[in-house]
Parts: sequence; structure tokens; C-alpha cells
Amino acid sequence: MGRLLILFPLLLWICEVSAQSDSSTNVIVNKDPRIDMLVNKQIEINEITTRNSRRSAAGYRILVISTNDRNKVIDAKTKMYREFPELKAYMMYQSPFFRLKVGNFRERTDAEGYLSEIQRIYPTGVYIVTDTIEVRPEQINQ
Repeated sequence: MGRLLILFPLLLWICEVSAQSDSSTNVIVNKDPRIDMLVNKQIEINEITTRNSRRSAAGYRILVISTNDRNKVIDAKTKMYREFPELKAYMMYQSPFFRLKVGNFRERTDAEGYLSEIQRIYPTGVYIVTDTIEVRPEQINQ
């Protein structure tokens, strides 16, 4: 937004606006061709700066295990990949616990479908949690 505020006065300075002196009410704008170059450059900057925000969104994941034993979490991650290869697993360390979360669910109902299946393997301590999930840009607008 700050770049746009700097760019606008520059555009006004480059443009020359003059009213015709005859009886018509037309306005003639003589535009410098560099304006189009500046606009295209701003579009490119906006694309680069917003790219990361389009890769993540609010959603849900399933917390499979939370323990201070790293090996248990690694075993659980291996088991999740074996049983549910379509779900991406995320192992995190937040002192003193290691946590394993799986999935990138936009809707809670999508996560609930997997919850009962995961609870067959891990009967206790499995919850749906809100999280920032990974999404492809085309999925954000859906």
C-alpha cells in the first residue's frame, strides 16, 4: 500500500491533463508511456508480496499425539503415513512436548471424517484443532 501512495503523485506528475479551450467539454489526457511500465511493475510487486499469504489459510488439523518422547512421535508419524498416505503429517516441538498433527482441512466436517478412523489407531488424546493450514492458491477462493 505504501508503494502505491508514492506511485500516485508520480503518475500525476508524469501525466499532463489539459482542457480544450473550445466550446466542447472534453478533456484530453496526454499519458507518458512510462506509466504503463510503472503499473505493470506494481502488479508484479503485488504478486510477489501476496504469494505467501495465498499459500496458507485458517483451517483444521488433527492432533494425533503430544508427548515428550520424540521416538513415539516419529513412530506415530510413520504409522500415519502408512495408514493415511493422503494426509500430510506435521511434527512440531514446543518445549517440552513433541506434537504430531495431520491434515489440511478447510472445514471441520472434513476433519471429523478422519477423526474416527485415526481414533481406531490412537484411542485417546486425538483432537481436532484449529491451525494455519497449507492450501493451493486456487483453493482459497472456493
